[in-house]
Amino acid sequence: MSPLEIAGTTLFILLLFLGIFTTVYGLPGTIIILIDVIIYALLTGFDQIGIKVILVLIFLSVLGEAIDFGLSMAGAQRFGASKKGAWASVIGGVIGIAVMSPFFYGLGTLAGAFLGGFAGVFIVEILRQRSFKPALRAGYGSILGRVAATLSKGFICLVMIIVVLINIYS
Repeated sequence: MSPLEIAGTTLFILLLFLGIFTTVYGLPGTIIILIDVIIYALLTGFDQIGIKVILVLIFLSVLGEAIDFGLSMAGAQRFGASKKGAWASVIGGVIGIAVMSPFFYGLGTLAGAFLGGFAGVFIVEILRQRSFKPALRAGYGSILGRVAATLSKGFICLVMIIVVLINIYS
């Protein structure tokens, strides 16, 4: 591989990580992953990633966003992001990677980054809500709805990344 190809592949994989990590904050991580894969496929001439894979990823992306939207419309309140939550997400992601990578290797790195980051934000936001007056706290139903939306969207992001990496490295 030439240095330019190595740099491009590194950027591609970093954007995959960014896609899965942004789902913790309720951002469209599936769309980031999809756009990253489409650009990669265009640059490589659809050699490793074909149209069928892109169509599957489009379906998964629409499914993930629809689940997120549906659970949000059903009463799941979005947490307001705080600076403490951002640092907790980064620290939780690093801890998740350190804990899960030795057991599950590459998949453990991805899952650990997502689950650790999610756990960090979730813990900080729950503790932050304890300082609010009872009328301003989010109810447990809305918290569970948001958790379900984030975890399902994160799982779909993991599936998207696994499909892409299997097609590239097989």
